[in-house]
Amino acid sequence: MSAPVLCFGEVLLRLSSPGHELLLQSPCLQVHVGGAEANVAIALAGFGHATACVGIVADNVLGRAAAGELRRHGVDTTRLRYAGGRMGLYFLETGALQRSSEVLYDRADSAFARCTASDYDWTALLAGAPLLHLSGVTPALGRACADAAIAAARTARKLGIQVVFDGNFRAKLWQAWDGDSATILGEILACADTVFADHRDIAVVLRREFAATATDSVDRIAADAAFAAFPQIRRIVSTRREQHSVDCHDLSAQLFTRERSWQIPAQRLDGIVDRIGGGDAFAAGVLHGLLSGQDEEHSLRFGLAAACLKHSIPGDFLSLPVERVEQLLGGARFDVRR
Repeated sequence: MSAPVLCFGEVLLRLSSPGHELLLQSPCLQVHVGGAEANVAIALAGFGHATACVGIVADNVLGRAAAGELRRHGVDTTRLRYAGGRMGLYFLETGALQRSSEVLYDRADSAFARCTASDYDWTALLAGAPLLHLSGVTPALGRACADAAIAAARTARKLGIQVVFDGNFRAKLWQAWDGDSATILGEILACADTVFADHRDIAVVLRREFAATATDSVDRIAADAAFAAFPQIRRIVSTRREQHSVDCHDLSAQLFTRERSWQIPAQRLDGIVDRIGGGDAFAAGVLHGLLSGQDEEHSLRFGLAAACLKHSIPGDFLSLPVERVEQLLGGARFDVRR
């Protein structure tokens, strides 16, 4: 098997209220394993790629169960360490109609959040890897996690390993420790080749707002500003979401290089089952296309199809083979497959 794609970040447990109930409306919570980077690793494994998660989980039954769930979906966990501390959690209340969903984080002082840059030998961990995937969630957890993410990105860049960064801006996490998100995220972006970010993510890093013009979209203008600020970035990719209600969205996708743009028309998602992890499925789908030698347009179409399918599946991650995504790309009907 080829060397795995490495995904560095915190593996989490998600505790969600059943259906569309309020949190603790009934004394029951459903448990799923998740986390942005783990979601990408699982989806890529489903698409046939070797993947591995790097990080620290709690040295208890919760951490071992989470690692076991990753292994069940084909992800290498030999680079996960077990350490003292608690498991990072988040609570989800799924909205409906005009009531938005709510996330409550409970991640302070987790085993992962206690990590420091010195806990990771990035030269050894990255040896032979084709790609390192990071997201903005990890540096948002605190200065120590930010330093670890920056060290990972810089080492990968030095070793000539492709760095993929997903903005995943989480205002609540940054506010909890008053972190300098612009400076820290900028240091990681300075190492990235492919970036998953829209104009709002770029605005945070560049400390400026963007507006559309008569000739260019706001995301194209923001992408050009990011290309100018970070000369090594090759691609900037994002989805666009128009929300008619909590359960009905239109989802489209776009990809920018310095010379070209690709736009994939919106797909109507009516009757959403679970939108959490949709962006991670999108990123994994685009990366699958690029890693498989597909061009930007096909990779973007595959990523959008993967994101759409994730909205139909409960839990944080998409675990489907390539063929299921390609069926949607090919206009598959909705009959029961027998």
